[in-house]
Amino acid sequence: MPKSSAKDGNRSGDGTAKPSVVKVAEVSRFPEYSRPPVADSGHIARAAAGDSGAWAALVRRHLPAVTRCATYMLSDPAEAEDVAQDTFVRLHRKLPSWQGGDEGLSSWLHRVAVNLSIDRRRGPARPISLVDIDEVVEPAGLDGPLDRKRHVEAALNLLPERQRAALVLVHYQGLSGREAASALEISVEALESLLARARRTLRETLAPVRADLLGAHYD
Repeated sequence: MPKSSAKDGNRSGDGTAKPSVVKVAEVSRFPEYSRPPVADSGHIARAAAGDSGAWAALVRRHLPAVTRCATYMLSDPAEAEDVAQDTFVRLHRKLPSWQGGDEGLSSWLHRVAVNLSIDRRRGPARPISLVDIDEVVEPAGLDGPLDRKRHVEAALNLLPERQRAALVLVHYQGLSGREAASALEISVEALESLLARARRTLRETLAPVRADLLGAHYD
């Protein structure tokens, strides 16, 4: 089955029209996080009733965070944009039966984005441009924060999928423990276990490169 892409226009694989999804012009690989405001209560109901303005408002509020989550999971902005597109197509189909309220929308969107991203990572191998962390030689004069992001990005890609997802949702997407646990469909205790293992693995992986690379951000 051909991969769905935002570049394919507004047609799905079966030829039916896709809901319009606002395009993100560019999503940095590791941007600073800024959490969107919660959608007004009633946007979901109005969107389900066919209100295009309410649907567009939902997309504008949540698409950047969903695309950012997929970008962290995949380290590929083009793949992440496809995942975000597919996530909102699924939301549009689910609107008539939605019962999660506004509070549950963010967790549901992140759950779908994480699962779609994991499916893509398990698919056919594709070229990866990440630098092998064991072979990194830090060039003189390279900007410190940017270089740290490059090393952390490479280390994140080496984590098991569930550990990576937990770390992305909590530390990069800013979800609470309850929200992240809901997105991963696990208990808060299980989430804390995943986070602890992810942090430990990152520290061990990054220690040879720079002992204090993670600093207080992960302590």
